[in-house]
Amino acid sequence: MEKTKNRLEVCLSPAIYDKHADDQNLVVIVDILRATSSICAAVHNGVKSIIPVATVDEAREMKQRGYMVASERDGYVLDFADFGNSPFNFTPEIVSRKEIVYSTTNGTRCIHKASHSKAVVIGSFLNISSLANWLIEQNAPVLIFCASWKGRFSLEDTVFAGALAERLLNSGKFESICDAVTASVDLWNLAKPDLFGYIQKAAQKDRLASKGLDDCIEYCLTADQTKVIPAFQGDRLIDISDQ
Repeated sequence: MEKTKNRLEVCLSPAIYDKHADDQNLVVIVDILRATSSICAAVHNGVKSIIPVATVDEAREMKQRGYMVASERDGYVLDFADFGNSPFNFTPEIVSRKEIVYSTTNGTRCIHKASHSKAVVIGSFLNISSLANWLIEQNAPVLIFCASWKGRFSLEDTVFAGALAERLLNSGKFESICDAVTASVDLWNLAKPDLFGYIQKAAQKDRLASKGLDDCIEYCLTADQTKVIPAFQGDRLIDISDQ
């Protein structure tokens, strides 16, 4: 008898997360420009753990307790933070063997919102192959959760959701009756021939460019730079790729 396939869904915005929430889900947090790309870069470069906090007040309190803090709002580094949200900030010289508190406009809130789930992991183009393989091995439903921009649709997050969804569906282990999956895969197939060129259309690209922060976009769109799988366990993100 054929085994039942696992459910695959995409949530296009935190504003509708409650429609998708399920304690049995493996939730993939996606904030391509730039939070989840930066988290993958930091873990790849040897950070001991990342403590995501949702609010500025929490980040400030952790700084006062002696933690190194990476924090921004709307692309601007907060006045008390050590640095902001570019993956280029998280070099081995800065982050290796450190515990870093992390707070961003969109991504870190989604991590806490999904924390009731079976597992919460971080997705980016940087780790897409190792992440897809891990999800396929777990035999559980998957929700790809786009952090979006202040609750609004995000082009780059949705394109990544399509890229990951395509891999999961092609494995034969998943099925979907979710229109957001279909739309995401269609967008990915449209973007795939020239991903960097396609993402020039994204509103977040213009937001970053207006602040001189768009130097990392090509890096954030480059697949398989690392095999790490950051997962939210307890109050922090750690790499579970070797577990």
